[in-house]
Amino acid sequence: MSRCNQSGGNVNKELQLQQLVGQLRDGMTIGIGGWGPRRKPMALVREILKSDLKDLTIVSYGGADVGMLCAAGKVKKLVFAFVSLDFIPLEPYFREARQNGELEVMEIDEGMMLLGLRAAAWGCPFIPTKIGLGTDVIRNNPDLKVIDSPYDEKEWVAMPALKLDVALIHADRADRRGVCQIKGPDLYMDDWMARAADTTIVSCEELVDSETFTDENEARFVFWERTQTQAVIEVPGGAHPSSCTPLYGFDIPHFQAYNASAKEGGFAAYFENYIQGKTEQEYQAAVGGLDAIRALPLPVY
Repeated sequence: MSRCNQSGGNVNKELQLQQLVGQLRDGMTIGIGGWGPRRKPMALVREILKSDLKDLTIVSYGGADVGMLCAAGKVKKLVFAFVSLDFIPLEPYFREARQNGELEVMEIDEGMMLLGLRAAAWGCPFIPTKIGLGTDVIRNNPDLKVIDSPYDEKEWVAMPALKLDVALIHADRADRRGVCQIKGPDLYMDDWMARAADTTIVSCEELVDSETFTDENEARFVFWERTQTQAVIEVPGGAHPSSCTPLYGFDIPHFQAYNASAKEGGFAAYFENYIQGKTEQEYQAAVGGLDAIRALPLPVY
């Protein structure tokens, strides 16, 4: 989907942020990397919010990415294990959409979601698991099937593949060939998102020369093949207001104001103040600037 240039045998997968929406279509299934308020590709999400895209199926270990897309009316179906801002247990706009019955949902266990991504990555229709047996996960998801093992008399849940049209991921660094690096202590499920998708678009804090990854100390933080990445976009601070460990933490005051906006003006007011008609640089200026983002303290667990 991305327009990649070849010169001298080198593939250039660099994309401008403003070109992102041109890679997407109504009705797509989009996986969003990160975890709750951690390393979400929020600059990419903000571009979708400013677009006319609609009827999306979103697959996410969700945070504000899911809440904002729900509030903007972009989501037809949500596949999720949770949608949380951590210190704010329920993401406010997701909660509102769910309570109002605005979404088709597939609510599953965190491990089941991982297995669904793995099945898609491996080209399998499903992966059998004991997770979910005897729980309301099965009762509330009639599309989930319980099957008999061909080797014994036990039942298994057949977790279906979660095939993605597109995965959106935020990384620390990348080169223009699509080699992506994440140095945080937890990769989350981003490598499986990349492998489960037909097209993976990665925003990064910094685009670097490919020679960077010839150093084994740098290469060991590369977790999926560059062939899995179709486009890279340099967006310093692009995970804000979520964290991008080890570079910056999540913005607690901003998340608190975002949470309060659900009762004080609604998402329309938040959207107008921070996103509508603004470039990513203007958004960052509205939240204090890139230096302020990079100064956000890292969370301690």
